[in-house]
Amino acid sequence: MINKDVVVQVMKGGNVFAEHIGNTLQPFGLSLQQFNVLRILRGRNGAAASLESITDDMIHRMSNTSRIVDKLLEKGCVERTVCPENRRKVNIFITQKGMKLLMKIDAVIDHTEKALTSPLSQHEMEQLLLILSKLKSK
Repeated sequence: MINKDVVVQVMKGGNVFAEHIGNTLQPFGLSLQQFNVLRILRGRNGAAASLESITDDMIHRMSNTSRIVDKLLEKGCVERTVCPENRRKVNIFITQKGMKLLMKIDAVIDHTEKALTSPLSQHEMEQLLLILSKLKSK
């Protein structure tokens, strides 16, 4: 029975975090998945990303990455180019507009993340990360 309780509590906790982060992003006109893609692209430090590599790095891998990138393209936050070495492959980059948007969001998200984790001590957060990493390796 405790197995079920652990799974349910982890899922509920994830939903609470996603809801709060989603609400924080709403005034910026971004969904949680769009924000995730922009942060992945920023982490590439100017290097190209493919749809497949973005999907691999996403928190919610069930997301339709192509559709998310299309929406970010419409907003001017990303650009898409055909790979010169392989014309079937598409390279995706974050634009200056996307970078500026993330810079605006960073402090607000940081505040939300601190509020969400405020009940935990530094030691508890480190332990939680260790435990969650064990679960993730399955």
